[in-house]
Amino acid sequence: MKTARLNRLFAESGNCFDVAIDHGMFNEGSFLGGIENMSTAITRVAAAGPDAIQLPPGTAPILQAIVGKDRPALVLRTDIANVYGSPLPRVLFSEVIANPVEQGVALDAACVVVNLLQLPDQPEIHRACIQNINGLKRECEIYGMPLMVEPLVMRDNNQHGGYMVDGDISKILPLVRQAVELGADIVKADPCDDVSNYHRVIEIAQDAPVLVRGGGRVSDREILTRTKDLMDQGARGIVYGRNVVQHNNPAGMTSALMAIVHNGASVDSAIGHLA
Repeated sequence: MKTARLNRLFAESGNCFDVAIDHGMFNEGSFLGGIENMSTAITRVAAAGPDAIQLPPGTAPILQAIVGKDRPALVLRTDIANVYGSPLPRVLFSEVIANPVEQGVALDAACVVVNLLQLPDQPEIHRACIQNINGLKRECEIYGMPLMVEPLVMRDNNQHGGYMVDGDISKILPLVRQAVELGADIVKADPCDDVSNYHRVIEIAQDAPVLVRGGGRVSDREILTRTKDLMDQGARGIVYGRNVVQHNNPAGMTSALMAIVHNGASVDSAIGHLA
């Protein structure tokens, strides 16, 4: 069953574009731009035809209620953390939802996703994430559910505000490898500061397919150029959220990114989908 679910994520090209609309799970107001109305956001993105949409359990049924065989696959977010505010709360946590893989099966998910967080001077949150992954891994094997692990290296919240990733490849590489050694079937990893070095992330992940996170909102040409560079170095796809749902043309941006991810389109060709 794991292979069947993976086949729902990765198209004939062997690649995947997963649109993340799970930001509301984290109780952070700044994450809600473009997804205030989840029915509208999910319906609009699903109509554009990405391979998958990443959602929490509370709004996943909106996607699964869409009629038709071309509905994107569901990637179910299984964990909640309070690490995105500035300053950080007095007590940090990262916890999985109850019976996460059973919920994934009940919702007909093709994959479940969980964080592997690394914050400066916060080893307890890293340990909590490792415990989450260890618990999920065995359940995923029993149910034939692919496990996506998201190794996320974060900067100091007091200096950089909420959701700020650290693109230092020397920090990204060991965390990606830890995700693989813990049993990730798919790795959802940060881009590094120098995109030309991303082939090192692909290598350190061994044979686990790497999907690259999008991060904060940037210009159209920048996100398309970065995506092209990443795919050319061996990434198996992307997981973008704000660069799609906060775009004034989410369907066009989805089409542009799909052209790069699945067809190897040039940036100039892809940007034509936004016209």
